[in-house]
Order: sequence, then structure tokens, then C-alpha cells
Amino acid sequence: MKLVIVGSVALDTLATPAGAVKRALGGAATHAAVAASFFTDKLGIVGVVGDDFPAAFPKLLRSRKIDLGGLSQVTGKTFHWKGRYEGDMAVAKTLHTELGVFAGFDPVLPAAYRSAPFVFCGNIVPEIQSKVLDQASRSSFKVLDTMNLWIATKKKALLNAIKRVDAVVLNDQEIRQLTGVHSLILAAKALLKAGPRFVLLKRGEHGASLISKNEYFHLPAFPTEKVRDPTGAGDSFAGGLIGSLTAAGRVDKGTLRRAMASGIVMSSFQVEDFSLWRTVKLKRPEIENRLKRLRAMTSF
Repeated sequence: MKLVIVGSVALDTLATPAGAVKRALGGAATHAAVAASFFTDKLGIVGVVGDDFPAAFPKLLRSRKIDLGGLSQVTGKTFHWKGRYEGDMAVAKTLHTELGVFAGFDPVLPAAYRSAPFVFCGNIVPEIQSKVLDQASRSSFKVLDTMNLWIATKKKALLNAIKRVDAVVLNDQEIRQLTGVHSLILAAKALLKAGPRFVLLKRGEHGASLISKNEYFHLPAFPTEKVRDPTGAGDSFAGGLIGSLTAAGRVDKGTLRRAMASGIVMSSFQVEDFSLWRTVKLKRPEIENRLKRLRAMTSF
């Protein structure tokens, strides 16, 4: 296995100004894995679902050549999130959360996954992220995502996990909350002192930034004309990024910048429709076309 993605596999019920869906395929690991699958093969997902998980969904993931050896199906209900977006759809309002079997999620990486050179820990409880890191190869390039809930309630455990990874993915609000620093550049520098080599800032319609000890790099968002559902955009960014790095087989200045561009392009497709409806229809030439256009937009 070249890449392992660990996180939630969920059913989403949501409404936006563009429409609504019920119990559609979602979850951080799902969106990240599908995005990554356009760049690399030998990709495995680790998660848990209940016995109510529609049979069509594993079939869809397998169609993207995603290995499901780490996806457990147990008795109970699949993690279900219900939310609503209004106005500019910048923030989702959570109406209901049913953790179901995800409440007891205790991931065990299959033997074939443990030597993977790239690992992405999606937004899950920090102590569980540390358990994943315990099972991964010491030499692997590890990326971690988180959210405001864990920053508020499990900050110590989160910082313990962060110091063990190579890169952290956060949005503006999360890094300010985590560091207590308002300036994003200074906040990123403060977080770098906690251990990671890179801080990746997801900035929504403003693009994404990469900060390391000696570098600052920023790309704008791709100008998407039609936004129907922003759910999973951040996870698609992370998936496109680590999928691109996995394909390159190395991490350096050039591969990181190209990986960021890949993440931005994948998130631009993700928002164009609900669930994975747009993403799974993608063809590689469409991705390459947007990468080419993004490159033209940002060179002078």
C-alpha cells in the first residue's frame, strides 16, 4: 500500500440554497480517498460503517480502485450528519449528529497498510489519531487534520499528535484557536514550533497557504462558477494534496507546490455538486486542464 487514509465514512443529510440530499455518501476519509484516487493507486481507507450502509457505496469506492481492507462493517448505525448551508455557504449549521458505530471507532491498520510511505489522519479524536500513528511506519510522511471541537476539548492530546506528524491541515479559525495568535503567519510559525515541518492552511474561497520554517507559498482558489455543496471541500483538498505527493514518491519544494495545486483543483470540483456526484464523474483530462489554467493564473 502506498497511501493510507483514516477517518470517518458517513451518511450526510443536508440542504443548501441549491437543493438537498438525504443519507448521501460522505465523511472525511471518503472525500479524501476519492480525491487522492485520481493521482495514485494502492490506496487504502480505514474506517467503520454500520449494517445500514448501502451496498452501492462500497462498490462506488472500489470503482475508484480504493482498497477497503481497512473498512469495517459492524452491527449498528453508520455515522450520520445532518446540516444546512445558507447565504454564501461559508459555514454549515449542524442540525443533528448521530455518531452510531463511529463512537467506538478504534482503527487497526491491516498489515499491508503499516509500511505505507504516506498516511493521512482525517478529522477524528486526537487520541485515535495517535493510535494510528503508533501503527504507521516511522519513515512515512504523515499529514493530520483536525477541527475546532478537538482544539477546545482535547488540546493537549491534539498537540501530542501534532508533534508526531510532518504536516498539519487547518483553516484560519482553527489555527487561531489552537495557537491564540491572530496573525495567520505568526500563528503558523508558532505551530511549527510544536513539531510539524509544514502547516497547510485551507482558506476556502481565498485558496490555500503552505508555511514552513523558511518558506511561505500561497495559491488562490480556482474560480468555480457553480457551487452547490461545499461539504467535503477541505477533505478533497487534503486528499488531492497527499495523493499527488504519493504519486511523486517524494516530498520537496516542487512536489509540495504541485500537490497544493492538485488539492485546490480537486476541491473546486467537489463543490460543484452534492456528495461525490461530480467527483466520481471526473476524467483525468479535466483535472489536468484546471491545473493548467491555475498555473496560467498564477504565473507572471
